[in-house]
Amino acid sequence: MMEQEAQPFNIDITRTEKPGGGEKTTTAGGGGGARRPRRSRVKGLGLRSSTSSGAQPSTVGVSPTPAVVAKEGVVSSNFREQDAAYFHAYSHLGVHEEMIKDRARTDAYRDAICFHADAIRDKVVVDVGCGTGILSIFCAFAGARKVYAVEASSISVQAKEVVKANSLSDIITVVHGRVEEVEIEEEEGVDVIVSEWMGYALLYESMFSSVINARDRWLKPGGLMLPSYATLYMAPITNSLKYAQSIDFWRNVYGIDMSAMLPLAKQISFEEPCIETIMAENVLSWPVVIKHIDCNKVTMRELDAVYSEFCVSSMMKASLHGFALWFDVSFGPRRPAAMAAPTTNNPTKETAAADMQSDSSSMDSSTTLSGGGGDEARGFKVSIRQKEKNPRDECIILSTAPEDPPTHWAQTILYVYDPIEVEQDQLISGSIALSKSRENPRFLNIHLEYTSGNRHCVKESVMQ
Repeated sequence: MMEQEAQPFNIDITRTEKPGGGEKTTTAGGGGGARRPRRSRVKGLGLRSSTSSGAQPSTVGVSPTPAVVAKEGVVSSNFREQDAAYFHAYSHLGVHEEMIKDRARTDAYRDAICFHADAIRDKVVVDVGCGTGILSIFCAFAGARKVYAVEASSISVQAKEVVKANSLSDIITVVHGRVEEVEIEEEEGVDVIVSEWMGYALLYESMFSSVINARDRWLKPGGLMLPSYATLYMAPITNSLKYAQSIDFWRNVYGIDMSAMLPLAKQISFEEPCIETIMAENVLSWPVVIKHIDCNKVTMRELDAVYSEFCVSSMMKASLHGFALWFDVSFGPRRPAAMAAPTTNNPTKETAAADMQSDSSSMDSSTTLSGGGGDEARGFKVSIRQKEKNPRDECIILSTAPEDPPTHWAQTILYVYDPIEVEQDQLISGSIALSKSRENPRFLNIHLEYTSGNRHCVKESVMQ
């Protein structure tokens, strides 16, 4: 039994209607799949896992025991409690194990630190959100004179022991506390700031605000930010297998018509953004750039709300099942070349292909670094991928795109409740707005509008 659209102007939400044909939803409770931190990282925030869509979310709460004591007047009492739960989530070892085992992520940071060894050697570094301290140790291996490893969660206790076990206590100082509230003993400022701050859809968790705070307080003019640039992309996708497993399954169960379950199945499966790994063949068009961030210049206010319009053409005849968000970051002195379709003009496949071609050439070289007077026990060898032929444009890029090796970030998928059948070269246009939630600034509100053929839909959701 096929569901029919209730009205020509289809609102892609199964919630209360407003006068005038509009609808809106806020997924405050968050029906959906089983939770996983971060990043499995964040047990207090958590998103649906790609391996268990349709399961009910865990209701186990996170104790609001403060990880740090906030200064009076710095943040509200409510936000202190939210942040305490957030940082408490990062005290779980499994969160850090998942991140370190993500080889694409960890190798990219190690390679980038190695690549920029000349800018790090004999310099002062701040590692914002150091976790177990692995990036701080990479910086020490690269010859840093001093590294301040700032961590607000209780994993800082173990980070200190890791530093001590590697005989780096004279170089690395682990500082326990929120970066907005701690002080470091460097009156002249620091030379380098390194941080792994990216969340799902790049902006989830709002950790980059802490990095901006550290940059504005401590980084010397001309200092190095690692990563240096970040870009968020979006593209329409098709995923018939996902839809068949989660939705079409209910049409015939052991010969029983259970299509009455379809509306609930759609709500449970697709109400919230899904964190899944898709393949390049799932992507229907060239991606569009939603937001490009210069980490040396961007302001906190600029990231409070992000808005972008898009217009792309489908490269194939298929069902439009949703939209995928992913990002890349670059560790280098240059702005990355455009590798996506324009966001405001109708792209052609030829111009987009030309843009993508700039990423096709790469070459490998190896570099060995030794820390502390050439101690070979501290040495590590890395392979550096140089993305451009021009030596001035060399940089390391960490990408979470569907065509690149999978990462723990996977892709963030905004599934539509009712697929749209699109023809090859059919236009898909609309807009997307990402903004910090008023409920909790680490949550991310998403407002998506899209049009294709005679369908115009609106989807609102909250990443929490």
